[in-house]
Amino acid sequence: MVEDITVEQFVELLGKGDVTPIDVRSPGEFAEGSVPGAVNVPLFDNEERAQIGTIYKQQSVDAAKDRGLEIVSGKLPAFIRELQQLPGRKAFFCWRGGMRSKTASTLLSILGGRIYRVQGGFRAYRSWVVETLEAYELKQPLIVLNGLTGTGKTNILRSLHAKGYPVLDLEGLAAHRGSIFGGVGLEPRNQRTFDALLVHELIRLRHSPYILMEGESRRVGKAVLPAFLVEAKERAPQLFLELPIDARVTNIVADYEPERFKAQCVEAFERIERKIHTPAAKDIRDALARDDFRTAVRGLLDYYYDPRYEHTISEYEAERTVVRAATSMEAERKIEAYLKRAYPHAN
Repeated sequence: MVEDITVEQFVELLGKGDVTPIDVRSPGEFAEGSVPGAVNVPLFDNEERAQIGTIYKQQSVDAAKDRGLEIVSGKLPAFIRELQQLPGRKAFFCWRGGMRSKTASTLLSILGGRIYRVQGGFRAYRSWVVETLEAYELKQPLIVLNGLTGTGKTNILRSLHAKGYPVLDLEGLAAHRGSIFGGVGLEPRNQRTFDALLVHELIRLRHSPYILMEGESRRVGKAVLPAFLVEAKERAPQLFLELPIDARVTNIVADYEPERFKAQCVEAFERIERKIHTPAAKDIRDALARDDFRTAVRGLLDYYYDPRYEHTISEYEAERTVVRAATSMEAERKIEAYLKRAYPHAN
């Protein structure tokens, strides 16, 4: 049986983990953005979709449907087998909740089980995401973790999240570290994907007593933060993390793996090289060339990142608490102690 559901019903099922979302659009469409956790089982590949679109424009709707049916019939057994291997109840969607999702859901429903089809498809889901973020009001306070580059803020947040603390990992959602070098070794997500991940994280955290997040700028890689989150971040109490510079260099080399992604590191450096005093820039470039990554990182901290960060934090007017530690592990313990003092009944 196929049951048509609204986007709101779909989101509720996703939140409960009661459904596997199945995106039957082409791989190209899927890559541009989808529902978090969705599995792409395309009815047509990129070339087939383009061909059907051309027939639709140049001939007729019926001719496009005939060609679509011809393509689907040839791959039907494999298509059904792939769908059957997916766990649980299934919710299908395409771009507008039209023929592709209707065809896929109807085919699978013949074999039994409860099948859903999302009304309006991904377009309706995307509208829901945008409208939800535009109207969103944070009900709980933010606590912002700040600190010089290399203090291990992101890793600390992820460790706290694993322990059950209410963390909003913006860099994880964006798949970017939020700096010129932030995309090294990563595949940054686009705005559509970031927005979808963000709205579900906010829903997950909506009953938390507070939200702990990093002090990101308005843009993180390809993604731009919504205005309400930027404004709340600027008003929020700040935890300023301080670590010795050797520990910071160690953290950066471990996180960015420059020996593995040297070409990307050099490319990122070339984008900021002209902003660094010439002798220092030459020293950094020479260090990169001879694979002396610790020296290169130290130079970047001394002559680029630390001066820029000091200027930025001088503009903060919110409450500050400095957290000094010798290592990231010690810093994490001190942050946990702060949270337990600030919210004794929350942890």
